[in-house]
Amino acid sequence: MRLLTLLAVLLVAGIASAQKFDKQKLLEAQTFWDNKDWDWYKQNIPFFDCPDPDLVTTYYYRWELLTKHLTYGSPNGGYSFTEFIDRPFWSVAYGSISCPAGLQLYEARWLRDSWAARDYLRYWFKTAGAEPRRYSTWLADAAVAVDDVMPFWPSSIGTLLPDLVKNFEAWEKEHFDKDVGLFWQTGHDDGMEFNINSRQTQDIVRGAPAYRPTLNSYMYADALAIARIADRKGEGATADLYRKKAAALKDNVQKKLWDPKRQFFFPMAKRDEERDGFKVKAASLTYQTGQFAGNEHGRELIGYVPWQFNLPDPGYEAAWKPLMDTDGFLAPFGPTTVERKDPLFKISPTCCWWSGNSWPYATSQTLTAMANLLQNYKQDVVTKDDYIKLLTTYAKTHRKNGKPYIAEACNPDTGSWQGHDSFNHSEHYFHSNYIDLIITGLIGLRPQDDWKVHLHPLVPDSWDYFALVDVPFKNFTVSVYWDRTGNRYGLGKGMHVIYTSTHSFDRVKPVAVGRGGGTFFGTAPRSRTNFAVNNDGAYFPRVLASFTGQGSSTSKLIDGNYWYHVSPPNRWTCEGSPNKTDWCAIDFGVKRKINKVMLYVLDDGEKVTPPQKIRVEYWNGKDWKPVSLPYGGDALPEPRGREPYVIVFPTENTQKIRALLTHRDGSRSGLSEFEAWGEIHHSESDGNIEPAPMPAGNFAFNPDGKPFPKASASFTSRFDKVEFANDGKVNFAGSPNNRWTSYESPNASDWLEIDFGVKKTFRRVELAIYDDRGGVQAPASYDVQIWAGTAWQSVPKQKKSPEKPVGGQFNEVAFDAVTASKVRVVFTHPAKARSGVSEMFVWEE
Repeated sequence: MRLLTLLAVLLVAGIASAQKFDKQKLLEAQTFWDNKDWDWYKQNIPFFDCPDPDLVTTYYYRWELLTKHLTYGSPNGGYSFTEFIDRPFWSVAYGSISCPAGLQLYEARWLRDSWAARDYLRYWFKTAGAEPRRYSTWLADAAVAVDDVMPFWPSSIGTLLPDLVKNFEAWEKEHFDKDVGLFWQTGHDDGMEFNINSRQTQDIVRGAPAYRPTLNSYMYADALAIARIADRKGEGATADLYRKKAAALKDNVQKKLWDPKRQFFFPMAKRDEERDGFKVKAASLTYQTGQFAGNEHGRELIGYVPWQFNLPDPGYEAAWKPLMDTDGFLAPFGPTTVERKDPLFKISPTCCWWSGNSWPYATSQTLTAMANLLQNYKQDVVTKDDYIKLLTTYAKTHRKNGKPYIAEACNPDTGSWQGHDSFNHSEHYFHSNYIDLIITGLIGLRPQDDWKVHLHPLVPDSWDYFALVDVPFKNFTVSVYWDRTGNRYGLGKGMHVIYTSTHSFDRVKPVAVGRGGGTFFGTAPRSRTNFAVNNDGAYFPRVLASFTGQGSSTSKLIDGNYWYHVSPPNRWTCEGSPNKTDWCAIDFGVKRKINKVMLYVLDDGEKVTPPQKIRVEYWNGKDWKPVSLPYGGDALPEPRGREPYVIVFPTENTQKIRALLTHRDGSRSGLSEFEAWGEIHHSESDGNIEPAPMPAGNFAFNPDGKPFPKASASFTSRFDKVEFANDGKVNFAGSPNNRWTSYESPNASDWLEIDFGVKKTFRRVELAIYDDRGGVQAPASYDVQIWAGTAWQSVPKQKKSPEKPVGGQFNEVAFDAVTASKVRVVFTHPAKARSGVSEMFVWEE
């Protein structure tokens, strides 16, 4: 899923002279790489260099982390992002969650190809199953932030205005209290489960409704953003209305959520709450009433969120004193989410307690707020040295066993992630940001409405050098160099800002520079899509393979995600295959015009290694034919692991395409993703690409809840529904939930039955076997049985493919024609798990 710059980018004046800045050397200096696609990094990310190795390592790690969560959701919608490495049941379409969306968009806006950020913005309003208000977030503000970096061309950001207004109005309808003039939210739906306020209510996980600094700051920012977009679109009345909404929110946050005695912003209870005989009264701030009434503490990092959006007027800066105090929030791997001496301070060994642990989400917000304070306010409470100290602490917190890593939360005293990074879940967690903190905070590139480069660096005075190179900005690139001696980058002494021409300064200081002529490289209209991806539960496109290794699955090849590490896995492998050459094929169900294939090649260094050779073929209706190679002959390079193998060829109008992998001696091959790209018309890019329909003849199919065919089972998990087993939708990822499982069943075997209501003659059963690698796994075996009128009988001569059940892909069993009114599959469970399927098909042919 490489994001390719669609127009050539020429070197601007001054860049050519910076010959000592070697991007490849910077990449190879890091030893953590999972994704070694050097070309992608060089084409898409700004490069960063400075004297602090922890800041540098974490910077490149965070770009790699972004690639693990970058998701090509659908041929119509394009890119989105996941939060967890898996797709938990509370995530929405394609595994996204709205809670970190604002942070993710602030991060993705610095990619040179801006389609990732633009697609993700549209995702929240144009994709079925996306839920932009499931959690608190700031989507309108993020939309303007993206547009400030790379203006929406050719599609104006104004096209999103109706969606953003509708979203704001829905927040008002659902969460705004007109009498108070503030929005209410629970801690849980702020992404903050166990916290010091929720623990004073009956529901310590979700908490109770409160007027929180978080959501009200987000809505303030969104209101201002809507006003700015309306200005650009020439809708003055809308702009005036939303500026008034923002002003009212600002006034009420400062009047009602600020405690002048403790000099901090606090949540205010919406209603009376009682626990353990103590009452928290409505309209009281944290610890003004309840068990700890009058306590001098109660401060949480969320009290800094108003500065994340420059909400407070001057005069509230005293709130920042506890941040750099060890009795307050300061910790070796902090900051802590709550003051150290708070009566409810708690460092939890398990997730998700935000009563003391170090939380990257809140750390990101606090550092953004701190940079705003330093760059936009006059104050003497915190300094840029404090910012560097906290930023460096945050960078060093990104470690596990000495390697870059991040999960949900860590111990603020030890830096341990143990208990917060459960398997196949929150490893390499994308619920925070870091890159934006380097670019807008440390280096101080502050996008504004004009087309100037505004710099307000927060770098230490002691640094002899730093560089931020090839930052996409206003459809051009910006590079910033500081070289005290003039020997490191070859540009001479001083600070040099290259924005289509070179501007030099004798020292690091705030500056604003305009652009010269320069080279425009704006993003062209979408003209290509990946036709192979399938996250919408359709029967097509689907994957076929000659062999599937244990612990892998073919569905991972078309889920829109790729990464290369072994654990947690996202892969199809041929490990254990008896064949010298194996293949995997994409069946689109209808003909698609394909002219590029990208295969994301695995390399574990031992059992799974890059293939010796890859050949791509297309189906011409009768036979498999090799695609025409560029330059003719067998001219493609040898496949390399942990990067995509790209084959471009003249367009073929085909229903199927496949890759043949010739294995190296002593090992077998594998892929993380199989992409098949083709051109589309502009009308198709607006959401008109329809998947191929399911073939006729599936006797189990019942999408409308009719009496027959009816699905039933010996046991159905409380988390699932048996009717999902024949609704025609297939989802191997788990979110949104579309499966039947026997999870928690007391039985050693369970069955899933389809009752047709009348007798049917059929020859094949197909099972989309679900496997979450935990409580639900592929069965040890299964048996197809039919109702013979008085008893169940096994179908004779069952020919199963694959012979041993494999989870996360289609399994089928064929047999001679049988006639019956009911069919069932009896699953023998694996020892420590139970069985499940996303869909069961019964075919006439």
